[in-house]
Amino acid sequence: MSGQDNTEASEKRSLNFIEQKIERDLQEGKNAGRVQTRFPPEPNGYLHIGHAKAIALDFGMARQYGGKCNLRFDDTNPTKEETEYIESIEQDIRWLGFQWDNIYYASDYFQELWDFAVWLIRQGRAYVDEQSAEQIAQQKGTTTSPGQNSPFRDRPVEENLRLFEYMNSGKAQPGTLVLRAKIDMAHPNMLFRDPLIYRIMNIPHIRTGARWNAYPMYDFTHGQSDYLEGVTHSLCTLEFVEHRPLYDLFVDWIKEYKGEADNLQDNRPRQTEFNKLNLSYTLMSKRNLLSLVKEGLVSGWDDPRMPTLCGFRRRGYSPESIVKFIDKIGYTTYDALNEMALLESAVREDLNLRAIRVSAVLDPVKVVITNYPEGQEEELTAVNNPENEADGTHTQTFSRELWIERDDFQEVAEKKFMRLAPGREVRLKNAYIIKCDEAHPCDKDAEGNVTTIYCTYDPLSRSGLPGADRKIKGKTLHWLSCRHAVGAEVRLYDRLWSVENPRDEMAAIREARQCDTVEAMRQIINPGSLRVLRGCYVEPFAASLPALSYLQFQRIGYFNVDPDATPAHPVFNKTVGLKDSWQKQRG
Repeated sequence: MSGQDNTEASEKRSLNFIEQKIERDLQEGKNAGRVQTRFPPEPNGYLHIGHAKAIALDFGMARQYGGKCNLRFDDTNPTKEETEYIESIEQDIRWLGFQWDNIYYASDYFQELWDFAVWLIRQGRAYVDEQSAEQIAQQKGTTTSPGQNSPFRDRPVEENLRLFEYMNSGKAQPGTLVLRAKIDMAHPNMLFRDPLIYRIMNIPHIRTGARWNAYPMYDFTHGQSDYLEGVTHSLCTLEFVEHRPLYDLFVDWIKEYKGEADNLQDNRPRQTEFNKLNLSYTLMSKRNLLSLVKEGLVSGWDDPRMPTLCGFRRRGYSPESIVKFIDKIGYTTYDALNEMALLESAVREDLNLRAIRVSAVLDPVKVVITNYPEGQEEELTAVNNPENEADGTHTQTFSRELWIERDDFQEVAEKKFMRLAPGREVRLKNAYIIKCDEAHPCDKDAEGNVTTIYCTYDPLSRSGLPGADRKIKGKTLHWLSCRHAVGAEVRLYDRLWSVENPRDEMAAIREARQCDTVEAMRQIINPGSLRVLRGCYVEPFAASLPALSYLQFQRIGYFNVDPDATPAHPVFNKTVGLKDSWQKQRG
């Protein structure tokens, strides 16, 4: 799609500031009218929903403007990077509905970056510093006072070249030597005060092996990789605003290195910053998420309470609902805290259109229909999804003995209780109207718990028959045939954190109690974030569905089939309730 075609298509809505910038660049003919973006994750953990916003933007802008988006792994820190994370990132991007044009790695450019650094040394724009990290930090100065030059700043070029080679020899110790760009120790932007561009690590790399012992820093890698790759629009979050001038300077330098000093403003990546996705009751620091996993506070990266994309997938969130939520909150130049309830609303809206309706009873009590013939069974038709006729139907068996939810019956009914009670009628979904016996409504055990409810049915009231039109005051209840129901485990998930802003609350706890991060986490984890129910029942159709199928347990909420499920042991995860119950609990 051309920029002009997109302009016409987007007249129906307002363009966000990034779209406006891209369209302006296209109109001005920058980068030969190309749009190329990239998604550059570091493979040091699993992607979370915050990354989904960047994915939707990077891939979405390329798709919208007929360009391309590459996946580029920022693999410049071999201490934290693993193949497992690379594979999970690729899976998550595909799950969200996007596909990269090419896969690149920052390590693809290590040789070119090294040669570029050598050129900078020869140009007198970089030098090897032997000071410790503490000494370098002390000499940086402050935002109101200039820094001090390193005593090694004017080291001869040949000596710098020799030491730079030594940094990569495997013989130099980490922390003893760094390569710094020579810019301006009095610059008002602290990042310009001779930033580090190479450090010694002496750690094998997952892709390059033992070839490198000195590795480039992020600021020295990011912009140059964008340039070498042909990126036109580098879209970053707001913390990179102050990095942009340094990004531009390094791009100018590498263009000069490549012989493009006469056209520095042409054919170059342009950085634009947008706000992160912040969610209430959510913590998205990879470091803290790793602590949750390592300390066993969650079952793993894909625990359905985690904000990771694999966690949301396992919980039953659809990728479409996440992308729609991101579109709804939009992109701005200021940070804000978005309500988790808004995301859950988007999930309900989407799952209402795609979830298969099934019957499940989570807290069962038996109903015996005394006037229904013993041994008789009926196959009743249930619509899979009233929102989509193409989803078809399935059958549900009706019999004399049924399971219903325990809280759908009251022996002594409250005034506004409209479900089953002595002498009252209710309709069973897709089946008959039943009436609870007044003389002997139920049996109880020794503790007074109801074990069996006795009812009669109206044989002319089956759904689809003329008698089904009979009006009653009672509600419609879901049910299962006792003989045919399948036992299941149901996991009820809620917010992992009990406070709206866990990051700030953890910091306050750590300061007040002088404790570590894990102990602070334990103080604010929601004790009701997971309840495992056993002794539940589902209809056989639900038990036969594949893992991650989207379901609506009628009258209860949205669920999905957990990957742990087997035919002999079905397991279902609660995705979200039919209504927002959290706000009601807080209120």
